[in-house]
Amino acid sequence: MNIKVFNIRLDKENCQQDQSRMNAFLDSVEVKLTSTNFVTTGTIDFWSAVVFYELKKNDSKPTEVIELNEQENEIFTALKQWRNDLAQKLGWSSFRICHNSHLISIIKSKPQNLDELKTVKGFGESRTLNYGDDILSVLNAF
Repeated sequence: MNIKVFNIRLDKENCQQDQSRMNAFLDSVEVKLTSTNFVTTGTIDFWSAVVFYELKKNDSKPTEVIELNEQENEIFTALKQWRNDLAQKLGWSSFRICHNSHLISIIKSKPQNLDELKTVKGFGESRTLNYGDDILSVLNAF
């Protein structure tokens, strides 16, 4: 098992860039465990995320590029907005709620209820309990 540490700076200039870098990494590996901690040094505050991971198995295919049609892209934008608003309200980084790859999995599987949402990659009992009703509300708006 491998380990990688990300520091997500809180200022607007760096926060999105740091999150994007981490999301790209998370999409490229098989995540086994994560841990996040808020770090305050007295001068700089940031989120530290530790990722325990394994390299994805090479099934001799290039990395799958998932294309979204126009409606799926609108749903993706709405789900990202919901996630970012909630993260801001909680004072968290958006990746703590769910990653872009999770949102795409939701869009592609089109869950109709909480039980179906639990089966989506990246979701389970906890995420579904915490965010399921909100996610289904966003999906039902389309």
